[in-house]
Amino acid sequence: MPDMPLVTVITPTYNIVDNELTDDFNLLVSLLDKQNYPNIEHIVIDKASKDGTVQLLQDYKNKGYLQYYSEFDSGKFAAMNKGIMHANGKYVTFLGCDDFIHNIMSISQIVEIMENYDAAFSYGASTVIHPEGFVFPFEPSIYNAFQVMPCARQAMFFKKSVLAQEGYFDEKFKNMADMDLIIRLMLKEYTGVLYENNYVTWKLSEDVLNNTDLINNEIKTVYIKNYRNLVQLTDDILEDMVTYSKFPQQLLDILAQHFLEENRQDFLTACENMYQTRYNAINTPIEEDENAINENSLNEQENTVANEQVQTPPQPSGMSETGMNLGQTSRPQPTMPGMSGMSRPNAGLQTNPQINPTRPQMPPRFPQ
Repeated sequence: MPDMPLVTVITPTYNIVDNELTDDFNLLVSLLDKQNYPNIEHIVIDKASKDGTVQLLQDYKNKGYLQYYSEFDSGKFAAMNKGIMHANGKYVTFLGCDDFIHNIMSISQIVEIMENYDAAFSYGASTVIHPEGFVFPFEPSIYNAFQVMPCARQAMFFKKSVLAQEGYFDEKFKNMADMDLIIRLMLKEYTGVLYENNYVTWKLSEDVLNNTDLINNEIKTVYIKNYRNLVQLTDDILEDMVTYSKFPQQLLDILAQHFLEENRQDFLTACENMYQTRYNAINTPIEEDENAINENSLNEQENTVANEQVQTPPQPSGMSETGMNLGQTSRPQPTMPGMSGMSRPNAGLQTNPQINPTRPQMPPRFPQ
């Protein structure tokens, strides 16, 4: 790539040391340094930490790894907006202090794709670490971007000038400002391109799992803000939209116009699949799953007693580790609002995998 535009990585922080995130932050910085793309700046926006975080950041600054600013802010999206304003890069991306880019070639490849298609944003797959320790993939689904987060924010790059033009993150949203931003970009028909590799790992916050009502209320406000001038939104309609991703057909028909004609049916199909997936997940009784688990356990015990004299061959080495590799778990997980609508992380958060709306080697499929 003859021209290598600057990329800015923005990281909000607060009390890294007291929160026992020092090792995570060291990994983030170390892996950024190992990227094969040479033109990266790392800006840290610290929320006036009092625990030794500032000294940690100063040490890294002295070694040339990053720049930082430490002052009080009103939340992570306010910190991100500050980071954008300080950024010198043509492109920006956002990583928490416990996130990391595990593919050392990804930044160079993403920049090349965005340059080739003059894209306003990129989106891709990521790996999620659940608070209980298991991991699972978060696959992107741009056709569902009007309903839910189409991918993790950590798996997106943005053109800085576009963020400035569109007013940055809306700071009145403390949890879902990223969802609001993506919807705004989609409604304005900015070009987005898919980066096909899974390249970033991030930790799912317990706050997301423990504050479902708060987050759902924000999602409802995001919908009202962006769709109220398109169709009438009653309380019942909004409740279905938030709970099941069930959008009124009139609204879906309007939103479909933001895709090329050849892709509109795929969009409608993906939205229907999302609704069916969320409805089925939410309405599957946990008791049934637990009964199945207990029944399987009882059967195993009975089989053990019945065959206690039978010599069974040893299990192949590594089989159990492989079975747990992607966080497979028999215990149902709570619904994660705003994240592709899947209720069970071990399902991979993959929505309609046969649909792939934009690919880096094809022209962007949004109307120009």
